Parts: sequence; C-alpha cells; structure tokens
Amino acid sequence: MDLQRLARTVEEALERVATAPDLAELDRTKSETVGRRSPTIQARRGIGSLPPEQRRAVGKAINEALRTLRGAIQERRAALKIEAENVLLEQDRVDLTLPYGRPRRGNHHLLTTTMNEVCDIFRSIGYQVAEGPELELAWYNFDALNTPPTHPSRFESDTMYVESPGGEERSGPDELLLRTQTSPMQARFMEKHPPPVYVVVPGRVFRTDTWDATHSPVFHQIEGLAVDSDIRFGDLKGTLAYFAKEFFGARTRTRFIPHFFPFTEPSAEMLVWFNGEWLEMLGCGMVDPNVFEAVGYDPAEVTGFAFGMGVERLAMVKHSIRDIRHFYENDLRVLGQYR
Repeated sequence: MDLQRLARTVEEALERVATAPDLAELDRTKSETVGRRSPTIQARRGIGSLPPEQRRAVGKAINEALRTLRGAIQERRAALKIEAENVLLEQDRVDLTLPYGRPRRGNHHLLTTTMNEVCDIFRSIGYQVAEGPELELAWYNFDALNTPPTHPSRFESDTMYVESPGGEERSGPDELLLRTQTSPMQARFMEKHPPPVYVVVPGRVFRTDTWDATHSPVFHQIEGLAVDSDIRFGDLKGTLAYFAKEFFGARTRTRFIPHFFPFTEPSAEMLVWFNGEWLEMLGCGMVDPNVFEAVGYDPAEVTGFAFGMGVERLAMVKHSIRDIRHFYENDLRVLGQYR
C-alpha cells in the first residue's frame, strides 16, 4: 500500500468513525478499519516485501495511521456512551415542578368504625374489650347460656353446624357450630375471670338467614356483660341510656319494653327515639342465675346484666341506610360517603 492510498483509507475510516450513530456501528467500523483483516493491518504485514529503503517510512506511516484511528474510535466510543446515558436520564426524568397527584387516603369500613365507636364508649366507663372464637361449641353458644336442647334457635334452620375436623361424631354440648351470637364469650370470660366483670365483645356471627334488605347470613354483634356484687336493673337502664346518648346524640330518649331471652331474667328490648320515631335497637336483661351456676359463680353473691346489639342495625339507623347489602357489596360510591 502506497502512502497516498493509506492516507485516503485513513480519511475514509475517520469519517466513518465520526458518523457512527451507535456503539454497535462503531464496533463494526473498528473491526473493518483496525481489525485483524483490515487494509491497514494487512499493509503492515506486507512491509517485509517492500524494498529496504521504503520499509521505515511506510512502517512509520502505518503505525501513525493505526494510532490515529484507534484514538478516534476511543473518543467516539466515549461520546456515544455519554449520549446513551443522557437518553436514559431523559427517559427517567421526573419534572418536580409538575403538581403531585397524591393517592386518596383509605379509610375503615363503616362497620369497623361503628364497632370501634361503640367499644370506645364503653371503654370510657370502665369496660374492657374481649374477643372470642367464631367456631364455637354448642355448650358455650347454648347450654351455658340457659338455652335448652328444644329451643328453636338450636335447629339447623337457624344455626350452621360444622363437621368436626377428625370426622368423629359430636352431639349435644360438644357439637361444633359457627356462633350465632357473641354471647358465648359471657361464659368463656366468666370461666377465666372472677367478678367483678365489665366487658364488651365485638365480633362476626352467623345464622341461616335469607339474604335481603334487612337480613344477612353473616353480620356483626357487640355483646356486653356487667357482673358485680349489687347490680340492679336500674344500672342496666342507666348504662344503656348513657350509651344511646353518646352514640346517637345527647337528645336521644330510650324506652324499655318486656321481652324474653333464655339467658336473662327479666329481659327487655331497648328502643330509642331517633328521627321522630321509636326504633328497636338492642336486647338486654339481668343475667339468669343458671348462667352464673354454669360458669362457677355463686348467684347468691353476684348479680349482673347483659346486652347485645347488631352493628349493622346501629349503622343503618344512625346513617339512614335502608339496605344491609350495601355494607357487603363493596360499592365505593356508597362506602366512600362514610369517611
């Protein structure tokens, strides 16, 4: 290769290097201009065939050409890397001057806030909060609460019974069921705690109710129990009247009418005057002595009262909700109104 041809080759190679659009094209240009099979390398290998007087000048020119090309390739590679990094940075750029759209904060479900509100009211007057199992024994759900085997609530038309995990036959007090009320915690709590007892029990309960505007097979209750040495029906009325005023408003009136529950005697239903009408709100009564005997308390030494209220009922009345299914259909247009 003569020196003029070498100069043209180097000039063409430098132009290709300078215009290489990316690293892949630059690598191809490098292979074709300074690689093992490039014209420049081939020319250096042919120096030995030249006349002795030309070898020095041609060898020097080829080495200079290779040094120039390699330097140009190295500079172009550095420039292309910077360009590639700038492209990535631009793609990842966040404009901090733009307004930041914060996601909307979540909130508790209305049933949860209702249960918390009720529990807080009773905590403020010295009650503690306890929880019990949803899978329950018939003994705690019925027998310990003075509910005889012939009571209609024990029929499968009202109660969901569960097969035992081991498949063994269970009957009577040992039958497994999904609790129909949170009242079983009355017996469970008194078994483990000596009097005095002041406790409320929130939780989920299950019954074979038809799914409609006012019934659900799964709903929530809050059970209350007070046991001490000299509790009277007036204490029950005063406690629940206080609760009603705290929950529904200071001008709320209450009324108690006779009723029947197996585990209380006497028993009553409490009505509240709310939005211009009397509404049934909860069941209550003085704890039956048979319940005290079932858990090892002496009925001659203690008295007490119990009450139970439906959480869905409380929320529906307070917020004028007409259909219980709104609580479970997860329609944010409905649930989002109660924040």
